[in-house]
Amino acid sequence: MHKTNTTLLSCFQDPHTSASTLPASTDRRARRIRHPEFPTPPMSAAPAASPRRVVICGGGVVGACTAYFLSTHASSPTVPTLIERCAPACAASGKAGGFLALDWCDSTPGLSALARASFALHRRLAADLAGADAYGFRPVHTLSVCVPSVPKPASPHPLLPAWVNPSASAAPPRELGTPDTTAQVHPGLFTKAVLAASGAEVVIGEVERVVVRDGRAAGVAVKGHDGVVEADAVVLALGPWSGRLEVVSEVFDVSGLKAHSIVLRPPEPEKITPHCLFLSYQPEPGAKMLDPEVYPRPTGEVYICGMTKDENPPDDPAMITGEPDSIAMLHKIAGRVSSQLKKEEGAEVVAEQACYLSCTTDGLPVIGEMPGVKGCYVATGHSCWGILNGPATGAALAELILDGKAKVVDLAPFSPARFLKGRSRRGA
Repeated sequence: MHKTNTTLLSCFQDPHTSASTLPASTDRRARRIRHPEFPTPPMSAAPAASPRRVVICGGGVVGACTAYFLSTHASSPTVPTLIERCAPACAASGKAGGFLALDWCDSTPGLSALARASFALHRRLAADLAGADAYGFRPVHTLSVCVPSVPKPASPHPLLPAWVNPSASAAPPRELGTPDTTAQVHPGLFTKAVLAASGAEVVIGEVERVVVRDGRAAGVAVKGHDGVVEADAVVLALGPWSGRLEVVSEVFDVSGLKAHSIVLRPPEPEKITPHCLFLSYQPEPGAKMLDPEVYPRPTGEVYICGMTKDENPPDDPAMITGEPDSIAMLHKIAGRVSSQLKKEEGAEVVAEQACYLSCTTDGLPVIGEMPGVKGCYVATGHSCWGILNGPATGAALAELILDGKAKVVDLAPFSPARFLKGRSRRGA
């Protein structure tokens, strides 16, 4: 049994018209464009009390994890509606590296707690969702490698995997992480697997604003749709696009960092071992030092990223393209690292792409309820740690929404209210 037309109407009803008073001929299902990978789940027996209506804006890793932990909440499981402009994992959550680290955020106490909780949740999710097969979860070795500007003959170092050219290391490599402390996922597959497991209804549409009544979020307005998507709680997880909404921009700024990446399929993928490489590379004397990263994936592909710049994203994530010079540099670096990654020696180009990471002025993510608007929650600004910290962010938000307090991690360091000092809310 699927949701009735009345249920669908109640989500998109005019705020001044009840579903029961709408004419029978008014069928707004055509206005709800569901993503084919995430159909509306069948309804189970009706609960004793109506569940809270939660609308999540954004189909990236944070939105997907929030949906999952809302729907699997121990005492108040709540299946949300998720609204995404393009497609789930269409932006950074589908084009990131998917690297996970237990203790790399330890220098920042609040962020350390978030990262450690999230690393543990990644392991739990991998066990619950068959992550190794579903989205490439696996522990990895992690090395720091200094790539010389001019390659010179060198002897293999015992730490360096056999698929890396010995000449790619100007100095002995350093171990940054072991399979106990570093791991990886395929970010796009992870995001989609978690979202599918949540049972959330995925609607394709562009959220224009949060509807606020009497100081409380009452739903969202979606471009091209009449009325309001009614909600008791609204979660804004739109990455660098979060700042396009007035309810956010009045309190804090979210900027974009454009990051480029390429994905290659080596001619002999069976030779590529699970070693993630963090490189230091100066293209020529006096040039800016670059910090590319290389992530082999269990699919046989190798992901290489780097070449960033501060830039606000376009309105439509589907319009994001990589810059030729940055892509060319990544290919050059890939060829220096391994002959398996040289196009001239048979490496297949799977993707050449770019995405935008969301950044805040103080370098910390923003997670919590928006000041002055009850029931409106935000989660953005995770920078390069979005895939790592998505699970703990989603779990904490689910607890905050359903229990009134986050238990998995202390959200105080990430509260959006921290930006209110010295900044007045316009129109409040």
